[in-house]
Amino acid sequence: MAPSRDRRPGFSRRAQYSLFLTYILGIAGAVVGAVLLALSTFNPVAFNALRSAVAELTAPPAALLAGAGSQLASIPDAIASHFQVRGENRELRARLNQARGALLAGRQAQIENVRLRRLLTLRDRLPETIAAARIVSTSASSTRRFGLLNAGSFQGVADGQPVTGPEGLIGRVLYVGPDTARVLLITDPESVVPVRRTRDGRPALAAGRGDGLVDVRTIDTADGRFRPGDLFVTSGTGGIFVPGVPVARVLRAGTDSAPARPFARPDSLDVALVHRAFMPPPPAPPAPAPKPSPSATPEP
Repeated sequence: MAPSRDRRPGFSRRAQYSLFLTYILGIAGAVVGAVLLALSTFNPVAFNALRSAVAELTAPPAALLAGAGSQLASIPDAIASHFQVRGENRELRARLNQARGALLAGRQAQIENVRLRRLLTLRDRLPETIAAARIVSTSASSTRRFGLLNAGSFQGVADGQPVTGPEGLIGRVLYVGPDTARVLLITDPESVVPVRRTRDGRPALAAGRGDGLVDVRTIDTADGRFRPGDLFVTSGTGGIFVPGVPVARVLRAGTDSAPARPFARPDSLDVALVHRAFMPPPPAPPAPAPKPSPSATPEP
C-alpha cells in the first residue's frame, strides 16, 4: 500500500505544536545564519564585535567543559599510574627488606669480627690457651650462675681453669665431663675473685651477687671508698687467674663495698677461651713409705 501523502501528525495538538515549533526554529536559524553571513560580508567590524561578545559569553562554559573533559581524560592515566606506583612501592619495600637484612648481617659480622680479634689479642697476652669453646647455655633465670662449654677433658679442659671472653673474665671451670665443662661465672654468689683497682693498685675482692652484677669489697680499711667508673682487673692472688684480665666497672659509689658490672656478659657471648691456671697446683704429698713387716725370729 502506498504511503499517505498527508504528513500531519494526527489529531494530537502537542505533536502538531512540536512540528510547528521545529519549522519555526529551522526557519529562524536559517534567517539568523543568512543575516550573520551578510553582516560578515558587508560589515566585518560589526561582525567582529558580535563575535567577541559571543566568545565572551561562551568562554566560561567552554573552559568548564574543557577542564571537565581533561579531567575525565586523565582518569585512565591516573588509575594506571596508581597501580604502577603501588607495584613500584611493593618492589622498593622488598628491596629495602633485603638491604636491611644484608645490613644486619654485615653489622653482626662486624661485631663478631671485633670479638674474635679481642679473643686473639687476649689469647696472645694470657698464658697457654687450652681450648676455644662455645658457650652452649647459661643459667640466667636462676639465682645460681653457671655456663656450659662444649669442650671437656677430651680437649684438655680441667677443673679450676680460668675462662675468659673478648671483654674480660667469665669465670672458672667447676667440673668437666668428656666433652662438656661447667663454668662457675663470676656473678654467681659462690664466686670470689681477687682483683685490684687500676688507678692505684688497691686490692679487693669481686664477689658475685646472683643478679648479673658483682660486689667489689675492700680487703683493708686504709681506703675503702669506691668511685663510679673505677676499673678492676684480676690481681693474680690465689694462683688461678692471670693478673691484668678486666673484671668489672663500679656503678655507684660505696664505702666498704660497691656494685659493679662485669665486662664480660656470658649471656651475649658465644665463644670463650679456657686457659691454663696461672700457677700450677701444689704437688701431691709423697705417699708414705710402707712399714716393714716384722720378720719372724728363727728358733734356736
